[in-house]
Amino acid sequence: MTRYEEKILNIINASHSHMTIDEIYNTLKQEEPNVVLATVYNNVNKLVQTGKVAKLSIEGQIDRYDNTSKHDHLICSVCGKISDYRFSDLTSKLEKELGEVIDGYDLRIRYVCPDCKKIKGGN
Repeated sequence: MTRYEEKILNIINASHSHMTIDEIYNTLKQEEPNVVLATVYNNVNKLVQTGKVAKLSIEGQIDRYDNTSKHDHLICSVCGKISDYRFSDLTSKLEKELGEVIDGYDLRIRYVCPDCKKIKGGN
């Protein structure tokens, strides 16, 4: 793993948000002032390809990057905020229903977050 890959992986794993490339770049630039945006793109893509980082592509939003720990995502349909949530593992239930072994799954649940509910009047 290259120096930049390792630093980028550490940035993503330490983050409590779902970072964009620009956020990763700005964080890395504080420690590595000479880094260029293309380097961040290249290294993040390599980390995604090797399965060390998860890419969150959500229609209408900029791609975000996340750690690969087992967790699911709640996505606000109004503001687009992404929150981590840990549901019970569905792997054995899904395998039983499919009759196949599954490698994993990516559960994304759309809802209206508490902040947007307040703005909308509580629904």
